[in-house]
Amino acid sequence: VQVVESGGGLVQPGGSLRLSCVVSGLNGRSYVGSWYRQTPEKGREFVASVFNPHDQTNVADSWKGRFAISRDNAKNTVYLQMNSLKPEDTAVYYCHVQDSGDYDYWGQGTQVTVTS
Repeated sequence: VQVVESGGGLVQPGGSLRLSCVVSGLNGRSYVGSWYRQTPEKGREFVASVFNPHDQTNVADSWKGRFAISRDNAKNTVYLQMNSLKPEDTAVYYCHVQDSGDYDYWGQGTQVTVTS
């Protein structure tokens, strides 16, 4: 199984980014897709999850109203739309996949830097 994130980068405060996470190798198994972030100060934190089969979502309180998670099952891709970005959103963002057999997979991370 491969989990590959993209879409990170440098953005000004108030800007937006959309992170993508392409999942391959699950061979049709269902999965829960999640985003976590990691900073030196707080370590790894849960950001959001999207579930099968009805695409229910859960976004951590810290990011509700600004971040949204979604998935495109045809493309095996999980997205994290980040709006109204703040400097404190600077972090490495990781995609996490848990498949129907409860196996966990992580991507390599994508850096998001919010600065003026």
